Amino acid sequence: MRPLDRFPFVPDEAGRLDQDCYEAFNIQVQGLMRRMAATKGERLVIGVSGGLDSTQALLVACRAFDRMNLPRSNILGFTMPGFATSEGTKSNAWALMKALGVTGAEIDIRPAAEQMFRDIGPPYAAGEPVHDITFENVQAGLRTDYLFRLANQNRAFVLGTGDLSELALGWATYGVGDHMSHYNVNGGVAKTLIRHLIRWVADRELVGAEASPTLHAILNTEISPELVPAKDGAIQSTEGTVGPYALNDFFLFYISRFGMAPSKVAFLAHQAWSDAGAGQWPVNPPDGEKVEYDLATIKAWLRKFLIRFFQTAQFKRSALPNGPKVVTGGSLSPRGDWRAPSDGNARVWLDELEANVPD
Repeated sequence: MRPLDRFPFVPDEAGRLDQDCYEAFNIQVQGLMRRMAATKGERLVIGVSGGLDSTQALLVACRAFDRMNLPRSNILGFTMPGFATSEGTKSNAWALMKALGVTGAEIDIRPAAEQMFRDIGPPYAAGEPVHDITFENVQAGLRTDYLFRLANQNRAFVLGTGDLSELALGWATYGVGDHMSHYNVNGGVAKTLIRHLIRWVADRELVGAEASPTLHAILNTEISPELVPAKDGAIQSTEGTVGPYALNDFFLFYISRFGMAPSKVAFLAHQAWSDAGAGQWPVNPPDGEKVEYDLATIKAWLRKFLIRFFQTAQFKRSALPNGPKVVTGGSLSPRGDWRAPSDGNARVWLDELEANVPD
């Protein structure tokens, strides 16, 4: 059988990966520069969480401002701790903003969230430890609301941070939430590639050597929205809810670019991921990335991907902010490569998967 990449958005060969990182990063930078020039903007506002996506967007912003001869102090970064923000991510956010020389500030969203809870009366407002979708989205919505009003106050625009993989899964709070911004530089970049882009920027010190230690620390942080308090020492895990991004990006690539049937995607995923000791891996894989998945696990996560991608997430993609098309797998923008009905369902894809892939 011909070799099959585990990470279709991330080349295995070092030279190709370097070239892809160079091209992807500079497409993001050029896209932002073009939007800044078109709007005659000189400032932007960004939420900095200490996670992967906001880090990548901030790096793009710094590089764009350097090329436009604008001071990095015109990049207004805000870290907005909530009820589940860890000290590690908050300290990384502050360390990164200071190392990059942007204007940093902190807004604790908990008082405003508590007021909203009192106003609308969810179980949490009555003292019950119910951390439901209302509890999560009040926090996500407030962060975005603050960013837009801060942009008004400072004659700036809001830079979005959500990535291509999250758009595929609908892993974003709609409207007044992280789904919305004035311009999103990450919307065309898969999560699996963002890790390598951050490492590429850090290793080459493209935004300054001072930021590199913090960038490597961020790369070693588990992916989490940090909206629900840790339980028994375990933080809220994104991949525990939506599935491993390695698999989701694999599914996305072969479905959106080639239109493959789910059973064929499952077969290819099993060939690529069934044996961690076989085939090639990208250079310098993150800790714990060399894993393997059996067919039953692949099928279970593919089933969830199909529901999210075809049935529950399209309405969010139908109202996306602008952003550059970056990776070879295409774009999910309704103005670009992907147009689909917001009220569709996943039944035909689920039926095909169940009929042709054993449990």
